[in-house]
Amino acid sequence: MPILYAVVARGATVLAEHSAAATNAGAVARQVLERLPGGGADSHVSYTQDRYVFHAKRTDGITALCMADDAAGRRIPFAFLEDIHGKFVKTYGRAALTALAYAMNDEFSRVLSQQMDYYSNDPSADQINRMRGEISQVRSVMIDNIDKVLERGDRLDLLVDKTTTMQGNTVRFKRQARRYRSTTWWRNVKLTYVVLSY
Repeated sequence: MPILYAVVARGATVLAEHSAAATNAGAVARQVLERLPGGGADSHVSYTQDRYVFHAKRTDGITALCMADDAAGRRIPFAFLEDIHGKFVKTYGRAALTALAYAMNDEFSRVLSQQMDYYSNDPSADQINRMRGEISQVRSVMIDNIDKVLERGDRLDLLVDKTTTMQGNTVRFKRQARRYRSTTWWRNVKLTYVVLSY
């Protein structure tokens, strides 16, 4: 499970947190929150602690922080933090700017838990991998379509050959029909002449 701990805070005041494993992540996270660059500026930072990486995203005074395996990279944890920050701000709005410590923990820890599970286990959570999968599907469909077009092209070539043959047969049939008609007409003329001559 790549994301093991998540917290939403205002400055160093923890508003909601959830841990998927029994670790000292809460204590380390508080130290990270205290070390984040001040001044209220928006920031995206990562700190390494043993084989874990703490990723933090501060926007508009609200900090979302998570602890993930170092194998998780940066893309998935920061997508998780972006999602969590958006959900938190949408749910609590301005109330988060004056709330007491752990004021939103009862409600929002469930959201943290669900989103941690989603971003840790669902392959569609990673947008780049999802896009790669979609591109792979589109590529497969295009290859199938190209194969069908080529197959259709072969059929069209066969159809063109048959049409050319039929066209040649039609020209031959017309010549033979004219010749037969002419021969028949001359026979009738000769027969008429012979009958009228008697």
